[in-house]
Amino acid sequence: MCVTCGCSDDNEATITNMDNEHHHTHTLPDGTVITHSHNHENHHDSHEQTANVHAKIHNTTISLEQEILGKNNLLAAQNRGWFKGRNILALNLMSSPGAGKTTLLTRTINDLKEKLNISVIEGDQETTNDAEKIKATGCKVVQINTGTGCHLDASMIERGLQELNPPLDSVVMIENVGNLVCPALFDLGEQAKVVILSVTEGEDKPIKYPHIFRASEIMIITKIDLLPYLQFDVQRCIEYAKQVNPQIQIFQVSATTGVGLDEWYGFLCGVVFCFNPQSS
Repeated sequence: MCVTCGCSDDNEATITNMDNEHHHTHTLPDGTVITHSHNHENHHDSHEQTANVHAKIHNTTISLEQEILGKNNLLAAQNRGWFKGRNILALNLMSSPGAGKTTLLTRTINDLKEKLNISVIEGDQETTNDAEKIKATGCKVVQINTGTGCHLDASMIERGLQELNPPLDSVVMIENVGNLVCPALFDLGEQAKVVILSVTEGEDKPIKYPHIFRASEIMIITKIDLLPYLQFDVQRCIEYAKQVNPQIQIFQVSATTGVGLDEWYGFLCGVVFCFNPQSS
């Protein structure tokens, strides 16, 4: 289970290789409801007894979290070695729902397809809608449906890579489930985390959800073409992000108009070249 939000660790993710699919697929419901019950004493317990029970629950939760993340980190290390052995650059794209991850991703793939070989692992709770959009670019894509899960984990990525089988000297974009909390906790074996923030969300997101911005090497502010119609303070947003993570690199883009994309593409191609000089 994810101890942050309570989603199930043994929830069965569905992996769909879009190259083998010709129609929309449906997600099999797992049919499992996870509930957490604790043995509390009756209402007449002393304050001391109640405190002891709460302390035990707290300690159990911490222990469980350490066990889950420890197991995940071992698998993530294996994934990282797998990527490194094949000269594959893997990026973990994270955001809240509707921030524009898929739109930015499809634009990036279309604009750079002559320069970079990009494959995608697409994460959503249900449907293959976004994977279909990625597939339409001609890009190899595998859909992971997490069911009740709110994030991708290293085990899911390992299974997804078996289906995706990305080529040597390429790029794998992992589009995580839309969520600003749990995805940041789970190392997938990626080279870098990229957090995407839309101007429609509010400039205070970096200080409201600091962990995901602290864990990310890159922040991309999207939909900047909408700034004339919104009360979004870009400079304040950047200041908040730098306050949480002074080293974070920031791009401002519009996947609709193309503004700012040259800087993002230049950075991405530069990283690929540094990661694998043979790509140039």
